Amino acid sequence: MLYSKVTPEQKRIKLRELLASGTVQQFPGAFNPLSARLIEEKGFAGVYISGAVLANDLGLPDIGLTTLTEVATRAGQIARMTDLPSLVDADTGFGEPMNVARTIQELENAGLAGCHIEDQFNPKRCGHLDGKNVVDIDTATKRIRAAADARRDPNFLIMARTDIRATDGIQATQDRAKALVDAGADAIFPEALRDLSEFQAIRDAVDVPILANMTEFGKSDLFTVDQLQTVGVNMVIYPVTLLRIAMGAAEAILETIKRLGTQEVRVSQMLTRARLYELVDYEAYNQFDTGVFNFEVPSLFSPTKESR
Repeated sequence: MLYSKVTPEQKRIKLRELLASGTVQQFPGAFNPLSARLIEEKGFAGVYISGAVLANDLGLPDIGLTTLTEVATRAGQIARMTDLPSLVDADTGFGEPMNVARTIQELENAGLAGCHIEDQFNPKRCGHLDGKNVVDIDTATKRIRAAADARRDPNFLIMARTDIRATDGIQATQDRAKALVDAGADAIFPEALRDLSEFQAIRDAVDVPILANMTEFGKSDLFTVDQLQTVGVNMVIYPVTLLRIAMGAAEAILETIKRLGTQEVRVSQMLTRARLYELVDYEAYNQFDTGVFNFEVPSLFSPTKESR
């Protein structure tokens, strides 16, 4: 009932354990708090919170328009709804190194288990679009050093994302990944790799967990968990999958209502009222409410022996 019974500190320890398990951990992307609860119920290891999804949910493109406050608030709302660890996309850290430091502490306060900071220019672009630009190595490593220095919980995961594959190739990605680890990154997110051999190249370059982004309509093929396991990937995210499927269904039902004047033909495809109540744990709230109000309140104005 209400929110998670697991503390943020416990979730951060759990994320570290998952990444050290030797098996690929799947983190679907939650687009709201209720979807995070569904991810947990279906047995996934953790929850991913995409910067693109947070922006799109506000009706904005993923070009760095969201603020730290917006991201920390919404990510915190999602993270508190599940016992699973949540990893959030913190874009470029929302500014210069001092801003990056504040970003880390705000995300810690919001209950996240970790975040990733990328090496694009600000404003950034979606990782699977063309025309990206990355900052120089000095700027990129300063962001990660600031993030690592700012955290107060040593188990809060600092992941470095690099987009340099798109501009300089896989060798440059290997070199930058090494530099980011040296700067304090606990894990590496090499964005928009083209094939499994490139993931293997990053695995060969660094001795920290690496993340694979299996987003639809992107630069990478949609590799299976088993395929990613063979090249040493530790974590795979599906950042926009739930939002895309949900919005696709929403568009379809709106077209049906407009065309037929009723939604009746699609009711069988909907989440039922009973299932929705189950997801929000309606029964637990009902029992709690009954437990609170199952007694009579003594009169404040009746001077009985018990009240004297």
